[in-house]
Amino acid sequence: MDLNSLRRQIDDIDSKLVKLLNERASKVLEVARVKKRDKVDYYSPGRERNLMERLIKENKGPLSRETLSEIIQLILRTSLSLEKKLKVVYLGPPATFTHLVAIEHFSKKADLVPAKSIREVFAVVEKKQADFGVVPVENSTEGVVNYTLDMFVDSDLKICAEMVLEISHHLLSKGSLKEIKKVYSHPQSFAQCRGWLEENLPQVRLLETQSNAEAAQLAAKEAQAGAIASEAAASLYGLKTIAPHIEDLSGNYTRFLVIGRGYSERSGQDKTSILFSIKDRVGALYDMLSPFRTHKINLTKIESRPTRKKAWEYVFFLDFLGHKDDENERKALAELEEKCFFLKILGSYPKGE
Repeated sequence: MDLNSLRRQIDDIDSKLVKLLNERASKVLEVARVKKRDKVDYYSPGRERNLMERLIKENKGPLSRETLSEIIQLILRTSLSLEKKLKVVYLGPPATFTHLVAIEHFSKKADLVPAKSIREVFAVVEKKQADFGVVPVENSTEGVVNYTLDMFVDSDLKICAEMVLEISHHLLSKGSLKEIKKVYSHPQSFAQCRGWLEENLPQVRLLETQSNAEAAQLAAKEAQAGAIASEAAASLYGLKTIAPHIEDLSGNYTRFLVIGRGYSERSGQDKTSILFSIKDRVGALYDMLSPFRTHKINLTKIESRPTRKKAWEYVFFLDFLGHKDDENERKALAELEEKCFFLKILGSYPKGE
């Protein structure tokens, strides 16, 4: 075929795509009306994961899995915004990694509101001033964000979804590297860039901030200051990237959680998070974990935190693969509840990729 003939065929396919996308949008609006009538949550990460996996399995190419995933994600985010404009609070200010994750997961069409602290994110969602919150919980090189775990001890909020973001740190400034006298950043970022800083800026003052975006804000006001932050922060706050990718280890990932007021439905590829406390006795923790071995459940993480109520008293956070309502998982949790002093199911949600 000649070029004009092929282009006419593509034009015809494009017209059909527009028609089909609008047909889908009409059905989405019908779904929104039913959800409102039946008081069903608009946001359904389990349903989204099922749809994504099904369409990827049906993909015969030449589109790659990654390309198709990006297209489907855009359609899903657009559809969600048609159903309802969700209000989502995140650990701010704008251009934090948490903000970037919130945009990726909910899109810019959501009402994205920054919070000054993780505590404020939880409080805003608890008071029903936002539909969902987004908070960091764990970094692949520096471990858990303890403050996030601690908030779950007294909060009734649930984990609805998780996202994993590859983190790249850049040194930003208004001036040059040799002019920098101080560097602002979040403590986690300092830890992740410790080697680079010791080698390249051994004499500068390191000043901790609540977020990397706040660090960029402060550096933008001073001629001899730098900040460790994202490319988005450089663009937003008018800074130059004077040293890119200064993290000490490649493959640096951070895990983020979407928190809300209800549990998520099954997706078929779920993770469950719980917390529990035990009476201090020999072999107690071993006994707590035995139900998961009995029912062949894969544990992916266990972390302990002091209760802050009594010295040397701890609560344990545990993640395992599966949904709380699956048969084996339900049996294991029932057995655990009989053995432990206190058990709270923080959520079952689609496992992040």
